[in-house]
Amino acid sequence: MAASRPGVGEHELYARVDFGARMRGAERLAYPPVVAGGERTNVIHYTHNNRTVEDGQLVLMDAGCELHGYCSDITRTWPVNGTFSSDQLLLYTTLLEVQEALIEVVRTSRPTLDGLYGHMFRMLSERLAHLGLVGFNREKGELFRSVQRFCPHHVGHYLGMDVHDTGLMPKNRPLQPGMVITVEPGLYVSPSDTNCSEGFRGMGFRIEDDILITEEGCEVLSADCPKTVEAIQAAVGSGAHLPTFSGV
Repeated sequence: MAASRPGVGEHELYARVDFGARMRGAERLAYPPVVAGGERTNVIHYTHNNRTVEDGQLVLMDAGCELHGYCSDITRTWPVNGTFSSDQLLLYTTLLEVQEALIEVVRTSRPTLDGLYGHMFRMLSERLAHLGLVGFNREKGELFRSVQRFCPHHVGHYLGMDVHDTGLMPKNRPLQPGMVITVEPGLYVSPSDTNCSEGFRGMGFRIEDDILITEEGCEVLSADCPKTVEAIQAAVGSGAHLPTFSGV
């Protein structure tokens, strides 16, 4: 975030997170990171990371490192110029509210991941209806398809010695102390979705934290990574002292 500025290359942000993780003791990145700017934030597994992020656009970074065999997996979304526009702010705060509410569900009731997905679906449907992105009185199946259009992935996954640890573990198993999961709701508006306000089109958001299930509830292992609007806007562009590099 500190190195972000209008005109920054996705490849530079990729290089900085890789360098920063290794300099702090990580052996390697846990997976090829997503560093997406502008409309590319709508591509969930975008890994080309070779375009420029222009003034007024968002950056979505999904990255994690591996330390002593264990993986992290964190996603943040921020404005490259350090200030959310009104439309960006509306969608970001909507998603942040959902993500924080989901973490509270984990803390208080330890649901299954599938059960947590149901909570995410209900929370998103209510808020998207309030924003006018989905209708209030839709038949259940149609409502599901409508909401899934804006968040086509699951709410999270297990995390451990692999990023998805492991695919053999069913998501209908109640969460237990010692497990680590991700909580990562997303909100993506296609640039070609003419049913949405023009100001929302082409924007993608995901907020992902790593959560340790404990006897008392849960611990957010990634809590130090800026997530509130105030913390993000303070962090973006704060690294004016960082060296920049001209092209070859």
